[in-house]
Amino acid sequence: MTEDGTAGQASATAGLSDLDTGPGRLANRLDTVDLAASTPGDEQPYAELGLRADEYVRITEILGRRPTTAELAMYSVMWSEHCSYKSSKVHLRQFGDLPPSDALLVGIGENAGVVDVGDGYAVTFKVESHNHPSYVEPYQGAATGVGGIVRDILTMGARPIAVMDSLRFGRADAPDTARVLPGVVAGVGGYGNCLGLPNIGGELVFDDCYAGNPLVNALCVGVMKHEDVRLAKAEGVGNKVILFGARTGGDGIGGVSVLASETFDAEGPAKRPSVQVGDPFTEKLLIEACLEIFAADLVTGIQDLGGAGLSCATSELASAGTGGMHVDLDTVPLRDSTLTPAEILMSESQERMCAIVEPGKVDAFLAVCRTWDVLATVIGEVTAGDRLTVDWHGERIVDVPPRTVAHEGPVYQRPMQRPADLDALQADDPARLPRPQTGAELQAHWLAVVSSPDGADKTWVTEQYDRYVRGNTVLAQPDDAGVVRIDEESHRGIALSLDGNGRYARLDPYTGTQLNLAEAYRNVAVSGAKPLAVTNCLNFGSPESPEVMWQFAEAVRGLADACRELGLPVTGGNVSLYNQTGDVAINPTPVIGVLGVHDDVRTRVPSGWRVPGETVLLLGTTEAELGGSAWASVVHGHLGGRPPAVDLAAERALGDLLGALGREGLISSAHDLADGGLAQALAESALRYGVGARLALGEDPFTTLFSESGARAVITTSDPGGVKTTARWAGVPVTELGTTGGGALVAEDLLELDLDELRAAWSATLPALFGSPEVAVGSVPAGTVPTS
Repeated sequence: MTEDGTAGQASATAGLSDLDTGPGRLANRLDTVDLAASTPGDEQPYAELGLRADEYVRITEILGRRPTTAELAMYSVMWSEHCSYKSSKVHLRQFGDLPPSDALLVGIGENAGVVDVGDGYAVTFKVESHNHPSYVEPYQGAATGVGGIVRDILTMGARPIAVMDSLRFGRADAPDTARVLPGVVAGVGGYGNCLGLPNIGGELVFDDCYAGNPLVNALCVGVMKHEDVRLAKAEGVGNKVILFGARTGGDGIGGVSVLASETFDAEGPAKRPSVQVGDPFTEKLLIEACLEIFAADLVTGIQDLGGAGLSCATSELASAGTGGMHVDLDTVPLRDSTLTPAEILMSESQERMCAIVEPGKVDAFLAVCRTWDVLATVIGEVTAGDRLTVDWHGERIVDVPPRTVAHEGPVYQRPMQRPADLDALQADDPARLPRPQTGAELQAHWLAVVSSPDGADKTWVTEQYDRYVRGNTVLAQPDDAGVVRIDEESHRGIALSLDGNGRYARLDPYTGTQLNLAEAYRNVAVSGAKPLAVTNCLNFGSPESPEVMWQFAEAVRGLADACRELGLPVTGGNVSLYNQTGDVAINPTPVIGVLGVHDDVRTRVPSGWRVPGETVLLLGTTEAELGGSAWASVVHGHLGGRPPAVDLAAERALGDLLGALGREGLISSAHDLADGGLAQALAESALRYGVGARLALGEDPFTTLFSESGARAVITTSDPGGVKTTARWAGVPVTELGTTGGGALVAEDLLELDLDELRAAWSATLPALFGSPEVAVGSVPAGTVPTS
């Protein structure tokens, strides 16, 4: 895992300039290893680079001298929260202690996990954050977030086949949301569309807690054969280190590795470290070159250059290998010839990869790169011993043990404390809130929930994404899960869902995280797929806050316990800390991705109603559970109580039932129940193809519609008897709700919600807030979209 998120880490460029005659420029002398050994008293700006005094002392003890400027730069970025996960590592170890899974081919520790999905195919998937960069520069922050996660998948030897995104912003009508959201959506869509990758699903959520700190979490999935899996390690003395892709520039210096390790103040995004600049056309060429290189078996190890740039790629490759590495920094192709050695090592310029190649295969490797017009340069070689050395102009500027840079950074057991306000928050049960007393009031509340920014139609976003490019998308938004075919002969495929509910996690991070996993699991299951593995992106406030660390620890514990009970491995993921503005942290937001497998995607189950005259059935049990609900939030602006109870055995039984019903062709649609409860699910199912229903909502229509109890789904069938028989066998309760047909959702003697009226309210919300997507894309500031 990597982390998007270190205490008080300031701009790397500002810190380095303290050694320079001007911003980012080396002064009159080259700070070599020999000079560092002979000038132990020279002061260095370690604090400005985000290192604590004790961390700096530890570096001097490791090296037996003060670090050079270049070494200080490397340690500062690699020991940041983003790269070292020094505050979270002690908790994340729980994922490695889960029971072994036969499906897991590569687990935590590599760029992405790899899962066996049958017929010799393997799938790799991962989600990462680009939160702070997306606040500073929305278009490029989001675009390079997509580019980075795509390269993580590529380095495993897979062809990327789809992306997803989970987006969170402040209040929907806030001025800063209008600044950030259109650029983020345009960046996600622009980069993915240029790569030719379908965007098959995700989330869009609004909440005051994300004002000034949006969450931009991007997922990518790729497919390969088992024998094609690649790992990030440098082995074989004499093997060459080749840097290929884009030239190295000044963009991104002190970018994600530093920017993601800071708490923003209330002054906004000004004077922040530079955000990386992406070029999807270069990345597309890089993808095709890599796949041809893999097919010809030309590499022994490979790593992308993302956060911390060359500092990360070289130290991690050497650390994971069996020897050392030497790099001649003069050979690195530059866009800016005035960059200093430290800046070259820290640059986070995009679309770059680092490969380990046997000498006899170098010419073939370079020839493939020339074919795809990809710049490639030999910059070093694998060496004997256990040192990473870097030379510049014939002088040694780095001589470090690579494991101390990449894998043996600080590990902190941060203080933890249960939030002081949590008892009062949980005691504030939404059961006390006024409920609708008449059918008209119930209908008004239904419309309010469905047309709220969170519940409304997301077409404004998704029409900016190409969801069907490559021709293998089977399901995509607005269906509950994205489904992609991976084999055109057998029709084997995969399903993916990405879900997170910060309200639940704020009320109870342990239970809330399990509910988020359960929702993603359920979304995959309603498509008819078998859930197989988990990735995660854990978005939290400052780890220096004991209350935040308690929330984080509880969330990790909850996810580990739930995965153990559901029999799912955690394949890897991302931790994003320092998500807060000043002293105000976001709601803890663990975003969970679940991967499932379809033996045959032709049996997938969509979420919308197509046929009149079918029976509408509710699977699962509904209790009066409104804590953290969409109804309480939308209608009353309320957050309190306890989130719905978790019943993972019931979730597993429901998932098994849905899979069986789908394979047997017993159901024509299935929609999970989560945010907004049955009210949201019924509205979305009816609006998909314009088919209404006559419904019986029971003795307590309010609870029936707005409860958010887990382990539930609404389905339609032409064989209700067969479904009920199968459900009894599975131990899943069934409630008959009504029959599809007509142009309204009708509850007799109570309400009649016309679909035209419903669609008008549901579809108008986002365009009214943000204008047309064309206007939004056109408003991206000049110079932020790369032209080549």
